[in-house]
Amino acid sequence: MTYQAPVKEMMFVMKHLAGLSQVASLPPFAQAGIDAQTAESILNESAKFAEEVVAPLNWKGDQQPSYLKDGHVVTTPGFKEAFDQYVAAGWQGITHAEEFGGQGLPKLISTPCQEMINSANLSFSLCPMLTEGAIEALTVAASEDIKNRFIPNMVSGKWTGTMNLTEPQAGSDLALVRTRAEPVGDGTYKIFGTKIYITYGDHDYTENIIHLVLARTPNGPEGVKGISLFVVPKFLVNDNGQIGQRNDVHCISLEHKLGIKASPTAVLQYGDHGGAIGYLVGEENNGLAYMFIMMNAARFGVGMQGIALADRAYQKAVSYAKERIQSRDLAGSTGPVAIIHHPDVKRMLMTMRAYVEGARSLAYVGIAALDASENTTDEKTRHENHAFYEFLVPIIKGFSTEMSVLVTSLGVQIHGGMGFIEETGAAQHYRDARILPIYEGTTAIQANDLVGRKTLRDGGAVAQAICKQIERTEHELARSDTEAAKVMLEKLSMARHALENVIMHVITNTKSDIKAVFAGSVPYLQICGLTLGGWQMARALLVARQHLNDDPDFYQAKISTAQFYAQHLLTQVPGIASAIIEGGAVANALTAEQF
Repeated sequence: MTYQAPVKEMMFVMKHLAGLSQVASLPPFAQAGIDAQTAESILNESAKFAEEVVAPLNWKGDQQPSYLKDGHVVTTPGFKEAFDQYVAAGWQGITHAEEFGGQGLPKLISTPCQEMINSANLSFSLCPMLTEGAIEALTVAASEDIKNRFIPNMVSGKWTGTMNLTEPQAGSDLALVRTRAEPVGDGTYKIFGTKIYITYGDHDYTENIIHLVLARTPNGPEGVKGISLFVVPKFLVNDNGQIGQRNDVHCISLEHKLGIKASPTAVLQYGDHGGAIGYLVGEENNGLAYMFIMMNAARFGVGMQGIALADRAYQKAVSYAKERIQSRDLAGSTGPVAIIHHPDVKRMLMTMRAYVEGARSLAYVGIAALDASENTTDEKTRHENHAFYEFLVPIIKGFSTEMSVLVTSLGVQIHGGMGFIEETGAAQHYRDARILPIYEGTTAIQANDLVGRKTLRDGGAVAQAICKQIERTEHELARSDTEAAKVMLEKLSMARHALENVIMHVITNTKSDIKAVFAGSVPYLQICGLTLGGWQMARALLVARQHLNDDPDFYQAKISTAQFYAQHLLTQVPGIASAIIEGGAVANALTAEQF
């Protein structure tokens, strides 16, 4: 079964939940005449590219990974040609400023396009995603000279970008970064050190690769406050913009991985031959703040990878379940039927579908808020939307990626024994998904961010404001007399109350027993994802009820999926909340020696 982009579903979420018309009315987009018809045309073109060009390479990438030969990375056959088509069509620059050669479209439009590429071929999608983050960081923090020297060719896709944080001794703890940057005296620096886990750290797609590297200057303080950010191109760029000599940065090995095998994960060595030339981004010792711009973009992007991969696994499972003949129907058919008629298979498929629709809706609503925060002229609107988006980022990243592991595992289960056999492709989705809750900040790191920066820092103000929005949706549900709305009202209200109790628990107990509170940080993130996803499913239910006669099959399916979400997923929230509030101490009860 080949991938089919769910354009109709995406457009429903964009128009009815994420507020496409409101985003399109923001000043820069209104001037460009962007509307729903424009968005759908773009999504259809993206779907065609994802389905016809990128998706067919997915299995080949798993079977013929990138490899290192004579110091150069050779990527999977067909990937470079697909990337050439990707950049020729302008997909890399879809949201970026026209002054750098971009198209200046809303992120709400680029996000479903991003989802399609992720679904079609996760390994392929990582190169554009990292370049996207690098462009954002340079746009915000770099000097005009650096912007003009590097960004246009990255926006066009002529060059790609990477993010260099991790070192052998410094994983998530960036205070341990030891790569050093020594000033040369002409405004440049020489970079020395080793960086690991660098996605697309080297490849054969483009003539140059622009590395964003965290390093320490000689007088920088210890810890994260002493980290600076540098642009270190694979090839130096002359003042006229032309490629110059090879810089002193080299790929010395590629990792052998469980999944995303076509994506070259490099170990990069800087400065073995006198020092790699680097250019300081912004101010010294402020590198982590600049890198967080790129990391935030990447974390949202990885959340979308989780949603995309889960949807691909769901599509494959549905196709297989319709074809696989096994056992009689419980209602009494005379012969074997396709397994999609069996109740437990339907339950698994509905679980997959509900998770994907809830997570996708929350992500699109979040990115629409980012569009509003970046493009509105009203300061209050900007602040509210920015705070809302920032709160959602760790949830979109952490919840959606953990969800993808569950959903792709269900995809294997539905395939039965054939799911354990590589040739069906179900196992590849499961293996590819496993990295998603790890890179760009593990789920625990996202949960720590959610507790520390996003809940405690403002005393729970944003979290509680979101709960108030959920309550307003409950009032709308109460005005509907349908059975699905009544069920959703009961379960959503129950989940919201449980979430409010956990928010209060976090706020009131962190100072007195910080370890007990943080023992519940990942479950807190989980119930945020479940409840906020349920909120979006409730909104979808209300819209579907209004439009039911327009397209009965589509909208009835949305109503049934929303009701399933309420009864099967939202019902988990009170139990998890109880574990957070009551079980923090026992999670820390054993000493290290007792394990």
